[in-house]
Amino acid sequence: MTLDETLRYDGERVSTKGERAVVLGASMAGLLAARVLDDAYERVTVVERDALPTAPETRAGVPQGKHVHVLLEAGRSTISDLFPGYGEDLVDAGALIIDVGQELRHYDEGGYLTPPATRMEMYCASRPLLETVVRRRLADLDGVTVRDETQFAAYRTDAAGDRIDGVRVRGDDGLETLDADLVVDATGRTSRTPAWLAENGYGEPPVEEVEIDMVYSTVRVDRPEGDRRMPFVPQSAPRTRGGAAFPVEGGEWVVTLGGMHEMDPPATVEEFLPYARELPIEEIEAILASHEVVSAGVERYPFPSNRRVRYEELDRFPGGLVVVGDAVASFNPIYGQGMSVAALVALTLHETLAASGGRPIGERFAERTADVVDIAWQMAVGSDAAFEETTGPTPPGASMFDTYLSRLVRQAHTDPHLSEAFYRVVGMEVAPTDLLRPGTVWRTVTP
Repeated sequence: MTLDETLRYDGERVSTKGERAVVLGASMAGLLAARVLDDAYERVTVVERDALPTAPETRAGVPQGKHVHVLLEAGRSTISDLFPGYGEDLVDAGALIIDVGQELRHYDEGGYLTPPATRMEMYCASRPLLETVVRRRLADLDGVTVRDETQFAAYRTDAAGDRIDGVRVRGDDGLETLDADLVVDATGRTSRTPAWLAENGYGEPPVEEVEIDMVYSTVRVDRPEGDRRMPFVPQSAPRTRGGAAFPVEGGEWVVTLGGMHEMDPPATVEEFLPYARELPIEEIEAILASHEVVSAGVERYPFPSNRRVRYEELDRFPGGLVVVGDAVASFNPIYGQGMSVAALVALTLHETLAASGGRPIGERFAERTADVVDIAWQMAVGSDAAFEETTGPTPPGASMFDTYLSRLVRQAHTDPHLSEAFYRVVGMEVAPTDLLRPGTVWRTVTP
């Protein structure tokens, strides 16, 4: 499910309110879930184990936060609907508005994509800034409380054992219980929900995992005022190196170099320039060669696999529980899908809360969420499957579609209409099947 297939946010859609909801985790997925829960519950409590900084700073619970991040169009539009003026708040805090056609230099399939037929914009900012602005806006809501430095300990169930009605948490004052009509698990890839379900008779949800052995290395580089260059070269089979230099707040570039399938990226600042020289474009090397690295060292982030938990395949699911974010699915970060999937899933939660249904909300929500995850999963895993070293199940028809997409991208080196169509699919505005429209197919296959 993509942006054009999802009902846009409408705060009046939820007509009844419950008493209490608890969100476990203040990730972007957790924060956006809390925003839509505010329409449906009198009180919403977000529980976060980290100490949350007031300024845009990285934290232990978001180890990928120091690396390049992208807020795709589906995420930008949805978050702006949930928090009107979000984009203006970002810019006021230092974010840049980038013209994709003029400032993004996207190299793929042996050349650069030509500027799209219409102007397309995106916000460029660090992950901590993107998240901090959402957190500040959430704090403005009277019904939402964020409790940091508080550790989730356990679920509590009702007497029958078929509904979660609270959570046990540990803070400065020891253990306490928070009552909840609904609990949202946004605790990430290390979520304990699958194990809890298995231990309590619901069965363990199936897990799909596609091994890619990806590692990212990142430094921050001084950026002169007015220099908004944004080179990007993703890994593309059989080439396992990739990189990006994205302009962010504070007059800096975030420069990330990646390697997959045992292509280990730099571990030291001194290794960055030689590694960048091996990329098929010169822009990233040029930025590193002529501008100072201002970060203290290299930040590395391993990402071993695309991973998806199939909650929708369980025969039973407890009442009072839904699962969001990386606790459901996490994708190769090179495609920039995570925050936008989180935003679309928040919309899905909003729709599920507004709809009536006799089955537990977790069952209905898991089925709807699967539709959102399907699209991102097909795009990420389908592309990663092009590498011979990739292991794990791949979507049906992935190889055939990847062959077609490669040709479309090559044609997009000179065709602005194909370039725009490609960016709208990558931005999760429309489904990949949109690239199979007759006019697009004709432009793709015609020499």
